[in-house]
Amino acid sequence: MMELNACGLCCQECPLISNHCSGCEATKGKPPWVYEAGFDEGCPIYDCAVNMKSYTHCGQCSKLPCEIFSRLRDPSMSDEAFSKSLSERIAWLKEARQ
Repeated sequence: MMELNACGLCCQECPLISNHCSGCEATKGKPPWVYEAGFDEGCPIYDCAVNMKSYTHCGQCSKLPCEIFSRLRDPSMSDEAFSKSLSERIAWLKEARQ
């Protein structure tokens, strides 16, 4: 199984991982993109799952998917692409529960 971040994304598949990002776990939820997106406190999903609820990932939360997932959307994604990405991440996280 692939290694997932708290939000269900896989760092190994991210184009930023080899350039200037060491991943959410290594940065404690503060990878470079969060600042570019305007989240000065770090990733809200990571903060909720890991810092506030002491989970490894959101798949351990009974509220998955919550409003934070819907709110955090790459503005360059179409509705269809975002919906597909969200569905995949939720499925991976639910699978990781087991």
